[in-house]
Amino acid sequence: MALTIDAELKKRPLVGEAIDELSSWHPREFIAAFERWHQGSISLAHLNVLILLDAHGTLKMSRLAEALDVSVASATGIVDRMEKRGLVERVHDLEDRRVVLVSVAEGGRNTLRALDERRRAGLAILVPRLTDDQLRGLLEGHRALREARAEMIRERSEHAADDETGS
Repeated sequence: MALTIDAELKKRPLVGEAIDELSSWHPREFIAAFERWHQGSISLAHLNVLILLDAHGTLKMSRLAEALDVSVASATGIVDRMEKRGLVERVHDLEDRRVVLVSVAEGGRNTLRALDERRRAGLAILVPRLTDDQLRGLLEGHRALREARAEMIRERSEHAADDETGS
């Protein structure tokens, strides 16, 4: 039986310390970093759309609106502005012309790539400040966290498959 988070924190105080440390970046700091990284080239709403499309691939306009928690009309306005800037492209579904599909365009891919390059450049300034022991610990921790995330995703997929088959 899975432990509740409170029970886990009592059992393993380091779990709480790790959560506190990993979540210590305040949203204001994130916004400030984002504004530095993107240098005014894209809004948070547009970035959100690009990230959703990058993660999920082409989406129906209705699904994109749902993911953004906005009306289809609002999503259409956002996509209109993004399409004019070459960030996304729209096509009609070949099977149902009423369905509008949205995908990342070359300009959007370039924007995501530029943001990643700026993030990496920032890390290239910060990471060398760590000692080799700190770097080894950081790498070990990040690799373990990535594996734990992958394991959790596998478990969720297995449970979803079980739920679909009624097992």
